[in-house]
This record gives sequence, C-alpha cells and structure tokens, in this order.
Amino acid sequence: MENQKIVSKLSRVGILGNVLLAAFKLFAGIFGRSGAMVSDAVHSLSDVFATLIAYVGVKLAQRKEDELHPYGHERLECVASLALGLILAGTGFGIGYSGVRKILFERATLVVPTLLPLIAAVVSIVVKEAMFWYTMFYAKRLDSAAFKADAWHHRSDAISSVGSFIGIGMAKLGFPIMDPIASLIICVLILKVALDIIKEAIDKMLDTSCSTDFENDVREFIVRQPGVVGIDLLHTRQFGNRIYVDLEISVDRNISLIEAHEIAETVHDGVEQNFSNVKHVMIHVNPSDYDPKNEVVNGDDLI
Repeated sequence: MENQKIVSKLSRVGILGNVLLAAFKLFAGIFGRSGAMVSDAVHSLSDVFATLIAYVGVKLAQRKEDELHPYGHERLECVASLALGLILAGTGFGIGYSGVRKILFERATLVVPTLLPLIAAVVSIVVKEAMFWYTMFYAKRLDSAAFKADAWHHRSDAISSVGSFIGIGMAKLGFPIMDPIASLIICVLILKVALDIIKEAIDKMLDTSCSTDFENDVREFIVRQPGVVGIDLLHTRQFGNRIYVDLEISVDRNISLIEAHEIAETVHDGVEQNFSNVKHVMIHVNPSDYDPKNEVVNGDDLI
C-alpha cells in the first residue's frame, strides 16, 4: 500500500511540475525570442507524457501473477522504460532538427533573446535538478526502472536548460548564432540519455544475466550454507526489475534424499530472503562427485 502511495505521489509531482514549467518556458521562449528556450519547453512537455507512461508501466507491472502470466508482469515496466527512451530520443531529434534548420536556412532572421529566457533557464535548472533527486530517491525505494528513467528524464531537462542558459547568454553578448547551437548541444545530451535508457530496458527484456559482482555475492552466500559442498552451475537472468536464479549445488552423496531436500530448501529460502531483487530460485541437487558433463545420476532433487 505504501508503494502505491509513492507511485501516485511521484506521478502527481512529475506531471504538475512539468506542466507548470513547460508553460513558463514556452512563454519565456516565445516572448523572449529564444528558440533554445522553446526547444527546452518542448522537452519539459515531453516529460509530462514520460511520467504518465512511467505511472501506467509501474501500475501494470505490480499486478499479481495469473493463469496466462504465471511469472508476473514485471516486464511491462521495461516496456514503459523503452517507451520513455524512445520519446526522449524523438524529442532530441526534433530539437536538433530545429537547431540545424535555423543555422543553415534562417541565420539572417536570428534575433538576440531578451532577459526573460535567461531567467527561465535558471529556474528550470533548479526545479528540474530538484525533481531528479526527488524522483530518483523514491525510484530506488521502489526499485522501479520506469521511474528511474523518468528521473533521468528530469536530469536531461536540467542539462538542456544549462545548454539553453549558455546559448542565450552568448546570444545576448552579441552572438545570436549560439542560441540554435545550444539547441544542437541539448539534442546530443538528450540522445545520450535516451540511448542509455533504451539499452537498459532492452537488456532487462532479453533475460540478460546480472553483474559479475552480484553473482559472486550469491555464490559466496550459497557456499557458506550448511551441507553445501560446492556449486556446479549458477545462472541469473533479469526479469523486469526482478531476478531469477537457476542453480545446481553439490551435497554429500551419502545423505538421504530428505536431508538433501532440506539443504536445498535452506539455500532457496536464504537467497530469496537475503537478496531482495531475487523473485525465485530453481535448485537442482547433485551428489558431490557428480560430473555435469555426464548423464544425470539417480537421486537428484529439484525444487
């Protein structure tokens, strides 16, 4: 229930904050004669849709397992993250196109911005950086890939506002070409963040294994459990923001099936309890002198 409240609160803050900020920046860009600030306003407006997608993705991912989806719905959050990345990339390309068009075909019509867009850029930097830290704090508590992507969306908007500030400032110093050049810099920064988000989402959708450090931590935990002689196999795969572990352990070949089963149960429960992201562990038990290259011997146990 607490997680549901956090999701709702993050969504309200993100949507309301971005709507107000986008309106202010659009006003400042139009009446302050700054194309960079108008681009920045479009970026903030895209954050509204990003937060909505994150909210829907997290809500769907939290649905319980059902007959058609016995492994749950966690991957829907990856779909939301992928959509966020694509929206961000589209925004970046749009801003870049606008900047290139002004540099190549509209240089004669470039004007020096007023002070208003410069003020709007400072306000945007402060507000969006605060929203980044706020969203990332709760995204880590939820372990939500979608809201982490949304947080980086806020950070990319803050970075784009830094570019706007520099470009507008240089334009006011007598270099109006710097305003559309700032749009190009914003484009590159946004595309970098978008590609990182897209890559992470795809990795989690393709059953990518976890990091070597994580797997080593799991190994060290397992070999310390009573009755475990060794680990014959350990595979991990990411399923949305959760992890599945496939494991083969060796135990003394002379113990009973019941004893071997109890050892496996201890390992199974211990891993799930001590590694919060692990959703399930599938364990296969081998006798201590078992060679995985040869045929499976009798007496193996599967949990």
